[in-house]
Amino acid sequence: MKLFICIVEHMYTDEVEKSLREKGYRMTELASSGGFLRKGNTTFLIGLEEEHHLELKTALQQACLKVEERKQRKKQNGAHRYTSFLIDVKDVALFLENKGFKKR
Repeated sequence: MKLFICIVEHMYTDEVEKSLREKGYRMTELASSGGFLRKGNTTFLIGLEEEHHLELKTALQQACLKVEERKQRKKQNGAHRYTSFLIDVKDVALFLENKGFKKR
């Protein structure tokens, strides 16, 4: 299992969330700001199997390009739409209602 962390510029947030949910991804969304991209951003945390990583990246790219097409605004060279990290998850514990924790 992998943890995909994606920090998305605020202009793309709504479309990214909508697009990923339509494709069946479950995620946690956190409002974030600070020195990383220096603006208000949204950080998405998505758990997935490694073989779905490229599909997720493609979905993110398509969502961002859809926003740019709709708003007729392209990013300048060197500007970030999002920054992502793929982290190996060694220990996953799911909390199941009335049953406690289940190790994966």
